[in-house]
Amino acid sequence: MRKELVIALRVTAVTLIVTGLIYPLVTTALARALFPWRAGGSFVSDERGRVVGSELLGQGFSAPGYFHPRPSAAGKDGWDATSSSATNLGPTSKKLRDSTAEALQKLVAENPEAHGPAPVELVTSSGSGLDPHLSPAGALWQVPRVARARHVSQDRVRMLVESLTERRDLLVLGEPRVNVLTLNLALDRQFGSPEPGGSSATRAP
Repeated sequence: MRKELVIALRVTAVTLIVTGLIYPLVTTALARALFPWRAGGSFVSDERGRVVGSELLGQGFSAPGYFHPRPSAAGKDGWDATSSSATNLGPTSKKLRDSTAEALQKLVAENPEAHGPAPVELVTSSGSGLDPHLSPAGALWQVPRVARARHVSQDRVRMLVESLTERRDLLVLGEPRVNVLTLNLALDRQFGSPEPGGSSATRAP
Protein backbone atom coordinates (compact mmCIF):
# COMPACT_ATOMS: atom_id res chain seq x y z
CA MET A 1 0.00 0.00 0.00
CA ARG A 2 2.76 2.44 0.91
CA LYS A 3 4.64 1.62 -2.32
CA GLU A 4 1.56 2.29 -4.44
CA LEU A 5 0.94 5.57 -2.62
CA VAL A 6 4.54 6.71 -3.25
CA ILE A 7 4.22 5.84 -6.95
CA ALA A 8 0.93 7.75 -7.22
CA LEU A 9 2.43 10.80 -5.53
CA ARG A 10 5.45 10.72 -7.85
CA VAL A 11 3.23 10.47 -10.94
CA THR A 12 1.09 13.35 -9.67
CA ALA A 13 4.14 15.51 -8.98
CA VAL A 14 5.68 14.82 -12.39
CA THR A 15 2.36 15.49 -14.13
CA LEU A 16 1.93 18.79 -12.30
CA ILE A 17 5.45 19.92 -13.14
CA VAL A 18 5.25 18.92 -16.79
CA THR A 19 1.71 20.08 -17.61
CA GLY A 20 1.34 22.85 -15.06
CA LEU A 21 4.77 24.48 -15.28
CA ILE A 22 7.05 23.34 -18.09
CA TYR A 23 4.43 23.12 -20.84
CA PRO A 24 2.88 26.58 -20.21
CA LEU A 25 6.32 28.21 -19.96
CA VAL A 26 7.53 26.60 -23.20
CA THR A 27 4.38 27.43 -25.18
CA THR A 28 4.34 31.01 -23.85
CA ALA A 29 8.01 31.49 -24.74
CA LEU A 30 7.45 30.10 -28.27
CA ALA A 31 4.39 32.28 -28.77
CA ARG A 32 6.24 35.42 -27.70
CA ALA A 33 9.15 34.56 -29.97
CA LEU A 34 7.12 33.59 -33.05
CA PHE A 35 3.98 35.77 -32.66
CA PRO A 36 4.88 38.57 -30.23
CA TRP A 37 1.95 40.85 -31.16
CA ARG A 38 -0.67 38.10 -30.84
CA ALA A 39 0.89 36.69 -27.67
CA GLY A 40 0.91 40.16 -26.12
CA GLY A 41 -2.85 40.57 -26.49
CA SER A 42 -3.19 42.01 -30.04
CA PHE A 43 -3.36 45.54 -28.64
CA VAL A 44 -4.21 48.34 -31.05
CA SER A 45 -2.88 51.91 -30.86
CA ASP A 46 -4.30 55.14 -32.26
CA GLU A 47 -2.44 57.73 -34.32
CA ARG A 48 -0.90 59.16 -31.14
CA GLY A 49 0.51 55.80 -30.12
CA ARG A 50 -1.95 55.28 -27.27
CA VAL A 51 -3.23 51.76 -26.71
CA VAL A 52 -6.99 51.94 -27.24
CA GLY A 53 -8.04 48.30 -27.09
CA SER A 54 -7.47 44.84 -28.42
CA GLU A 55 -8.23 43.61 -31.90
CA LEU A 56 -9.79 40.55 -30.30
CA LEU A 57 -12.28 42.29 -27.97
CA GLY A 58 -15.24 44.40 -28.95
CA GLN A 59 -15.96 47.72 -27.27
CA GLY A 60 -18.84 50.14 -27.38
CA PHE A 61 -19.13 53.10 -29.78
CA SER A 62 -22.29 55.20 -29.87
CA ALA A 63 -21.23 58.54 -31.41
CA PRO A 64 -22.78 59.01 -34.88
CA GLY A 65 -19.39 59.47 -36.55
CA TYR A 66 -18.26 55.93 -35.67
CA PHE A 67 -19.42 52.50 -36.68
CA HIS A 68 -21.35 50.80 -33.90
CA PRO A 69 -20.69 47.19 -32.88
CA ARG A 70 -23.23 44.54 -32.02
CA PRO A 71 -25.10 45.00 -28.73
CA SER A 72 -23.38 43.40 -25.77
CA ALA A 73 -24.69 41.56 -22.71
CA ALA A 74 -21.22 41.22 -21.16
CA GLY A 75 -21.39 42.96 -17.80
CA LYS A 76 -23.76 45.63 -16.54
CA ASP A 77 -23.00 48.16 -19.29
CA GLY A 78 -21.83 45.72 -21.94
CA TRP A 79 -18.41 44.99 -23.45
CA ASP A 80 -16.94 44.03 -20.07
CA ALA A 81 -14.00 41.73 -20.83
CA THR A 82 -14.19 40.26 -17.32
CA SER A 83 -17.84 39.24 -17.73
CA SER A 84 -18.11 37.64 -21.14
CA SER A 85 -21.66 36.36 -21.55
CA ALA A 86 -24.78 36.30 -23.69
CA THR A 87 -28.35 37.18 -22.70
CA ASN A 88 -29.20 33.47 -22.36
CA LEU A 89 -32.73 34.31 -23.55
CA GLY A 90 -34.44 31.83 -25.86
CA PRO A 91 -36.37 32.60 -29.07
CA THR A 92 -39.71 32.39 -27.22
CA SER A 93 -38.64 34.89 -24.55
CA LYS A 94 -40.87 37.98 -24.37
CA LYS A 95 -38.02 39.91 -22.79
CA LEU A 96 -35.84 39.12 -25.81
CA ARG A 97 -38.56 40.17 -28.26
CA ASP A 98 -39.19 43.41 -26.39
CA SER A 99 -35.49 44.33 -26.08
CA THR A 100 -34.89 43.52 -29.75
CA ALA A 101 -37.86 45.65 -30.83
CA GLU A 102 -36.63 48.53 -28.67
CA ALA A 103 -33.10 48.21 -30.06
CA LEU A 104 -34.46 48.14 -33.62
CA GLN A 105 -36.55 51.26 -33.07
CA LYS A 106 -33.53 53.13 -31.72
CA LEU A 107 -31.30 51.85 -34.52
CA VAL A 108 -33.68 52.96 -37.26
CA ALA A 109 -34.06 56.39 -35.63
CA GLU A 110 -30.27 56.82 -35.56
CA ASN A 111 -29.89 55.71 -39.18
CA PRO A 112 -32.74 57.39 -41.11
CA GLU A 113 -30.85 57.26 -44.41
CA ALA A 114 -29.87 53.58 -44.20
CA HIS A 115 -30.87 51.41 -47.13
CA GLY A 116 -33.00 48.34 -46.56
CA PRO A 117 -33.89 46.56 -43.32
CA ALA A 118 -31.39 46.61 -40.47
CA PRO A 119 -29.16 43.51 -40.29
CA VAL A 120 -30.25 41.32 -37.40
CA GLU A 121 -26.74 41.36 -35.90
CA LEU A 122 -27.14 45.06 -35.07
CA VAL A 123 -30.00 44.35 -32.64
CA THR A 124 -28.82 41.03 -31.15
CA SER A 125 -25.79 40.37 -28.97
CA SER A 126 -23.20 37.72 -29.74
CA GLY A 127 -22.62 34.63 -27.61
CA SER A 128 -19.64 36.22 -25.89
CA GLY A 129 -20.86 39.80 -25.84
CA LEU A 130 -17.37 40.76 -26.99
CA ASP A 131 -17.48 40.09 -30.72
CA PRO A 132 -15.10 42.64 -32.30
CA HIS A 133 -16.44 42.12 -35.82
CA LEU A 134 -19.42 42.99 -37.97
CA SER A 135 -20.39 41.44 -41.25
CA PRO A 136 -19.71 43.69 -44.26
CA ALA A 137 -23.49 44.17 -44.55
CA GLY A 138 -23.69 45.28 -40.90
CA ALA A 139 -20.99 47.89 -41.47
CA LEU A 140 -22.19 49.09 -44.89
CA TRP A 141 -25.71 49.64 -43.52
CA GLN A 142 -24.26 52.31 -41.20
CA VAL A 143 -22.33 54.16 -43.91
CA PRO A 144 -24.91 56.95 -44.51
CA ARG A 145 -24.93 57.97 -40.83
CA VAL A 146 -21.14 57.92 -40.50
CA ALA A 147 -20.66 59.84 -43.75
CA ARG A 148 -23.17 62.50 -42.73
CA ALA A 149 -21.61 62.95 -39.28
CA ARG A 150 -18.15 63.36 -40.81
CA HIS A 151 -19.28 65.48 -43.77
CA VAL A 152 -17.70 63.18 -46.35
CA SER A 153 -19.22 61.27 -49.24
CA GLN A 154 -20.75 57.87 -48.67
CA ASP A 155 -18.57 56.45 -51.42
CA ARG A 156 -15.39 57.32 -49.53
CA VAL A 157 -16.63 55.70 -46.33
CA ARG A 158 -17.89 52.67 -48.25
CA MET A 159 -14.51 52.24 -49.94
CA LEU A 160 -12.82 52.30 -46.53
CA VAL A 161 -15.14 49.57 -45.24
CA GLU A 162 -14.48 47.43 -48.29
CA SER A 163 -10.72 47.91 -48.03
CA LEU A 164 -10.74 46.70 -44.42
CA THR A 165 -13.03 43.72 -44.97
CA GLU A 166 -11.25 40.55 -43.90
CA ARG A 167 -11.79 37.57 -46.17
CA ARG A 168 -12.34 33.94 -45.21
CA ASP A 169 -9.31 32.34 -43.57
CA LEU A 170 -7.59 30.01 -46.04
CA LEU A 171 -10.40 30.99 -48.44
CA VAL A 172 -12.87 28.57 -46.81
CA LEU A 173 -12.93 29.13 -43.03
CA GLY A 174 -15.31 31.61 -41.42
CA GLU A 175 -17.12 34.48 -43.10
CA PRO A 176 -16.04 37.90 -44.41
CA ARG A 177 -15.92 40.38 -41.53
CA VAL A 178 -14.90 43.89 -40.51
CA ASN A 179 -13.14 44.70 -37.23
CA VAL A 180 -15.06 47.64 -35.73
CA LEU A 181 -12.17 49.09 -33.71
CA THR A 182 -9.76 48.90 -36.65
CA LEU A 183 -12.36 50.50 -38.90
CA ASN A 184 -13.05 53.39 -36.50
CA LEU A 185 -9.34 54.07 -36.08
CA ALA A 186 -9.00 54.14 -39.87
CA LEU A 187 -11.83 56.68 -40.02
CA ASP A 188 -9.94 59.01 -37.69
CA ARG A 189 -6.70 58.58 -39.61
CA GLN A 190 -8.29 59.30 -42.97
CA PHE A 191 -10.94 61.90 -42.10
CA GLY A 192 -9.91 63.20 -38.67
CA SER A 193 -11.88 63.02 -35.46
CA PRO A 194 -15.53 64.05 -35.86
CA GLU A 195 -15.42 65.92 -32.54
CA PRO A 196 -12.86 68.47 -31.26
CA GLY A 197 -10.34 66.54 -29.20
CA GLY A 198 -12.31 63.35 -29.70
CA SER A 199 -10.94 60.02 -30.76
CA SER A 200 -12.13 56.51 -31.43
CA ALA A 201 -9.57 55.57 -28.79
CA THR A 202 -12.21 56.13 -26.14
CA ARG A 203 -15.61 54.57 -25.93
CA ALA A 204 -18.01 57.19 -27.17
CA PRO A 205 -20.65 58.27 -24.61
